[in-house]
Parts: sequence; C-alpha cells; structure tokens
Amino acid sequence: MIRLVTRKRLALLEADTHAATERARQANEAASEAVGRHERELAAATDRAERAEATTNEVGALLAHAVKEVSGAEQRALLHQIEARRLREELDQAQKPERSMFLLLHYGTPRMIYRSLQDAYADTATHGIPADHTWGPATPFWFDAEWVLATFTYDAAKSGFRGSLTPAAVSLGGAA
Repeated sequence: MIRLVTRKRLALLEADTHAATERARQANEAASEAVGRHERELAAATDRAERAEATTNEVGALLAHAVKEVSGAEQRALLHQIEARRLREELDQAQKPERSMFLLLHYGTPRMIYRSLQDAYADTATHGIPADHTWGPATPFWFDAEWVLATFTYDAAKSGFRGSLTPAAVSLGGAA
C-alpha cells in the first residue's frame, strides 16, 4: 500500500511533533521540579530526624542524671528519716522522769551534751581534763569557770528540763 503525504499532512505531523516535544519538555521540567522538591523535603526530614535523635539522646542523658540525683536525694531523705527517728527516741528517753543530761561548758560556751555523768567525765579528757580529775565547787559565775558541767533533769510536772550546775574542774598547779 502506498501512502501519499501531502504538505498539509506533513505540516500537521510537524506541528504534532513540536507539540509533543513541548509537552515532553514541560513534563520533564515538572518532573525535575518535583524531584528537586522531594529532595529538599527529604533533606529537611532527614535533618529533623537527626535533630530529633540528638535531642532524644540529650534528653535521655538529662533524664539519667535526674534519676541518679533523685535516687541520691531519696537515700539522703531516708537517712534523715532514720536520724530523726533516732533523735525522737533519744528525746523520748530523755523525757523519762529523773532522766538527766549533762552539758559541758567552756567559759560559758556549750561544748558537748552527754547522756550520763560517766560519759561526761570520760569525754572531758578530749578537751584537756583527765577523766579522773577532781571536780571542785562551781564558781559564783559559771561563765568565769574554765570547765563546768551543767546537769539538766527532766521534770515531768513542768514538761521540761530543770538545770543545775555540778562542780567545776579545779586547776592543779596550772593544769586544767
């Protein structure tokens, strides 16, 4: 079969070819723009994911540190509760009728509190007075004495401690 191509037909084919080429070029540009847009979106998403991962790691480290601090604080709080319970028991013991506590004073300044007179005498050696030292009468003004033991006895009727002075340490040959 033979086909005759006329100028008109050839012009139409050329116009169709140009139109198809133009559509292909526009489609190619649109595809290039879409690829570029997708690449930018992918880069932005990757950047956000990397920042989120870094933030997650940082928050995890902060959380681990906070958990460690809270654990330490809980341990300290438990130790404080134990100490408070012990002190409360000591106070309850001290508030028994006729229970005494002894306060060691150095020129009127409190130095230490003792539960028994024996503990007081034993510990005075750490402050420069031998444990077997003879204690003489208290001076008229307790703040003038180098070392004085003040006795505090719990008085249930008054719901408090009643104080009195025990003899002061007597210097022997300049030693105290």
